[in-house]
Amino acid sequence: MNNPRSASSSVSPATPDLLDNHRQSSSGEFSRLEKRTGPRKMTFHSKSMPRGSMFLDHEAFRNCHDKRYDLFRTMSGKLERQISNLRGKPVDSSLQEEDKEITEPLTADRFFDALQGPELETLKEKEKIVLPEDKTWPFLLRFPITSYGMCLGVSSQAIMWKTLATTKAEKFLHLTQVVNHMLWWISLLLLLAVSITYLFKTIFFFQAVRREFKHPIRVNFFFAPLISVLFMALGIPHSITSNLPSILWYFLMAPLLFLEMKIYGQWMSGGQRRLSKVANPTNHLAIVGNFAGALLGASMGLEEGPMFFFAVGLAYYLVLFVTLYQRLPTNETLPKELHPVFFLFVAAPAIASMAWTQLYGSFDIGSRLYFFISLFLYFSLVVRINFFRGFKFSLAWWAYTFPMSAVATASIKYSGEVTGVATQVLSVVMSGAATLMVIGVLVLTVVHAFVKRDLFPNDVAIAISAEPPKQKKWFKQIKNGSFGNSMRCLKVSDQDDNQIDVEAPPLLNARTV
Repeated sequence: MNNPRSASSSVSPATPDLLDNHRQSSSGEFSRLEKRTGPRKMTFHSKSMPRGSMFLDHEAFRNCHDKRYDLFRTMSGKLERQISNLRGKPVDSSLQEEDKEITEPLTADRFFDALQGPELETLKEKEKIVLPEDKTWPFLLRFPITSYGMCLGVSSQAIMWKTLATTKAEKFLHLTQVVNHMLWWISLLLLLAVSITYLFKTIFFFQAVRREFKHPIRVNFFFAPLISVLFMALGIPHSITSNLPSILWYFLMAPLLFLEMKIYGQWMSGGQRRLSKVANPTNHLAIVGNFAGALLGASMGLEEGPMFFFAVGLAYYLVLFVTLYQRLPTNETLPKELHPVFFLFVAAPAIASMAWTQLYGSFDIGSRLYFFISLFLYFSLVVRINFFRGFKFSLAWWAYTFPMSAVATASIKYSGEVTGVATQVLSVVMSGAATLMVIGVLVLTVVHAFVKRDLFPNDVAIAISAEPPKQKKWFKQIKNGSFGNSMRCLKVSDQDDNQIDVEAPPLLNARTV
């Protein structure tokens, strides 16, 4: 049987001559076309590289850099857009609008409108952020100021172990300052690591830092770097130095004073950041700075300056304590994830008792008063075991650490003044609980940071837009209460006055009564 493929593929002896004639005629037509239209430019189209290749196609390379991150950069995003404008290249209008939303200062009311929760870290459903929600942001954008809580926890442990090794009532433990020495160096390295990281964030993403400072809750954590340095100075081992220069105290307290004047002024003068509106357990950090500064200054032999900061801290602690304890109806209840910050109630009176002891040279009635307040608050929280269970780990857990260490250190001071088995047992139990807590939280932090890698999620609190989302006219009317309690509002008018009191919704048939 004849195969058509084989027949068509067989070439007769005359076929090559026909093919040559066809090529010559085609070449002649092409040369005549080239003379009329000019030389033809050849273009070659290549397919995109398969996945797994060493090179990326143009589309993948373009998507690997999201322009929205440039809105938070210090210079690169703005400089790039300015260069584009000088060159006459059009800039995306959406980026310009988002840039305006980022650079525009945010008010406290805007944070309260866009975020929810007492820490203002959860985005409301109606809100949208200016950064991609489905992607993991750069690390510096996800590194919050609250990370300084780790420095506070470890450095407070260095103070506690130094006090244990130097108090006569605890000599039966036969402790040396080796543990204090190790913890001090660890806290120093941790403080340097966190500070350098946040410094890079300030350099490269200044808009993010600016928004954290405008945040009515996170602004309190800007006291944490200064308090960490104060704790480092208090816990420095005797093998390094026994006497710190007094000029160091003035150098540390000057920026703390300026920051307090700004924050305390906002609390007192009212407005959007008045204390009754922004009251939160993290506000205790602003108070702890006063008592820690008074404690360090008194240990250096100073009198008037430490007493000044102690008086200011005591005055504002009383106001803050009452404001937080009464919990105004407008304040939200803390979710379980933030229950650890309740331990910040304990920190301020515990450090105040040690500062008073250092100011007057003995654990007298004033020191005992503050110590007993902190001890009562401590046990009132510890007995509520279910209050601190059932929530996942986060950086908020570091709020357990330095308040527990502060109460333990105060109990050691108390056992040195009131000797006895009961006070010695109390100091040992409190110190052991504080040490176990710091070890446990530190281990969990390492696991979540380097193994699970979920310690620093996307920080939506800094990515809200300056302008609220646009709402429809009828939704605004409902929100403002123009529809009343129901949709059956009537148009009511007075016979003697033509002014309409209540206007019916536009979708309903109005009638006059």
